[in-house]
Amino acid sequence: MIRTRSVRLFARSRRNLPGGVNSPVRAFNAVGGIPCFIDRARGSRLVDVDGNRYIDYVMSWGPLIHGHAPHGLLRELADVARRGTSFGMPTAREADLAGLVRRLMPSVEHVRFVNSGTEASMSAVRVARAATRRDKVLKFAGCYHGHADGFLVQAGSGALTFGTPTSPGVPRGTAADTIVADYNDLDSVSRAFRAHRNRVAAVIVEPVAANMGVVPPGPGFLAGLRDLCHRHGALLIFDEVITGFRLARGGAQEEFDVRADLTCLGKIIGGGLPVGAYGGRADLMALVAPEGPVYQAGTLSGNPLAMTAGLWSLRQLTHALYRRLDRLADRLTTSLASEAARRDVPVHVNRAGSLFTLYFSRSPIDSYRAAVRTDTAAYAVFFRAMLDLPASPFEAWFLSGAHTESDVARTVRAARAAFTLVAAANRRH
Repeated sequence: MIRTRSVRLFARSRRNLPGGVNSPVRAFNAVGGIPCFIDRARGSRLVDVDGNRYIDYVMSWGPLIHGHAPHGLLRELADVARRGTSFGMPTAREADLAGLVRRLMPSVEHVRFVNSGTEASMSAVRVARAATRRDKVLKFAGCYHGHADGFLVQAGSGALTFGTPTSPGVPRGTAADTIVADYNDLDSVSRAFRAHRNRVAAVIVEPVAANMGVVPPGPGFLAGLRDLCHRHGALLIFDEVITGFRLARGGAQEEFDVRADLTCLGKIIGGGLPVGAYGGRADLMALVAPEGPVYQAGTLSGNPLAMTAGLWSLRQLTHALYRRLDRLADRLTTSLASEAARRDVPVHVNRAGSLFTLYFSRSPIDSYRAAVRTDTAAYAVFFRAMLDLPASPFEAWFLSGAHTESDVARTVRAARAAFTLVAAANRRH
């Protein structure tokens, strides 16, 4: 595979950007090598600046549930862009998308659009603190809710990859208001509530953890959180930036039949453009300015391009799409596990719908501690042989409506050779 132009571009980028990238995982530090610089994409395929083609299982880290550059979306975006890209004033599309979100997610009675998942999470926490008049927030080790100061305590995804679950630059006082419990462990949550009685404003959780790899909730875990929050006067915040509209049209709340007080959204809600949102019960969202005293604003929030992409993306979600994604994901993950087993490569696959992670481990992965014990060196070998996967062992893989049975078959064939290389590396060590 020739990657001459990517090498040159990375060298140039490193002269101008920290690490040569605008988001850490893109630098390939966890897996070695030089990142691919992408020129274009369509459907399930990426093409880099050297002309190499890849079947994409990153899908812009989740937003592209309909694939890259669908024709219908491109037509609508071109039409809207001709009218103007940003006004700093309300548009009908904001109201339309808010109404659609409300219909798909009944717990979201009012919604506020922002520009990223980080903004959504920090704003939802601010509302929770204002509503409860408490300061402390409970999160889970390995879960990631953006890079706001209070969340970078045992963070997931890129922070796990780089070995900095607590980031320098976060004030000690800010970190002191964040309580860390163990995902899938209700006892750890109960202990935290007892230790910080009447001081916990909210529990924020990825209903399916997807930043330490994909770790589904155990039986009764989400319902147990709902009950504990109710008993202790705290609010339950679901960070559905990844799971929202990915697991079902109503997100994880539909899939697991548990309602949150506040919900954070992103990725699919923007159809590939920068968008986030937070929403929830009407009485809680009434605290947000200008209706209430909780201040939050954004120059580009609700811009017409992002709202158009979100509307188009959500309107294309059908039950048939989710059934097809589930079938493809089942075939791919089952086949990958079988190919690994044939070569005596220890692999465990976690899946929630079209969201999954392949761990190099003999044991099931149900927590942060289990995830960080997996064989990341083996993943790096596998990744370098494949190159169309997430560049971190702690990221999720994503399927889209543009992926085909042929894509899955080609991926499985490539994985045979990749697992053979992993097996050879394992024997050497």
